Amino acid sequence: MFRKFAIAGVASILVSATAYADGHSKDIVDTAVGAGSFETLVAAVQAAELVDTLKGEGPFTVFAPTDEAFAALPEGTVETLLKPENKDQLVAILTYHVVPGKVMSGDLSDDMIAATVQGGDIKIDLDNGVMVNDANVVQADIETSNGVIHVIDKVILPES
Repeated sequence: MFRKFAIAGVASILVSATAYADGHSKDIVDTAVGAGSFETLVAAVQAAELVDTLKGEGPFTVFAPTDEAFAALPEGTVETLLKPENKDQLVAILTYHVVPGKVMSGDLSDDMIAATVQGGDIKIDLDNGVMVNDANVVQADIETSNGVIHVIDKVILPES
């Protein structure tokens, strides 16, 4: 009887350790690609030539807008931003969604200000759930091999 429990215990530890390790073996880009709900974000990262950066060592914290968040932008906005002549603007918007370092949800505090890679600041509000500027965090703490992704429901824009 004890042997069955011991074997079951070791097996469950091995399975959970494998799942945990596998969950962290992908970098930010590969995790976003695999999720299937960030196709627009991935296309934008590719157009901005930021793939190698976000596959780099990091760590990075990415506030990742979903495809629905991009679809909510005014018609034609995404298409315009993806044009080569608008690359600088696209880079500015995308890097505004990235904070250097690995910031987990437990590290956040109400009215916290964080500097983005773009150079602007974002504000964290914890009064009604977790918000980044005016976007809601809909899923937090998706750990990757080089940082963490927090899914948001709106594209946040740097001040002009």
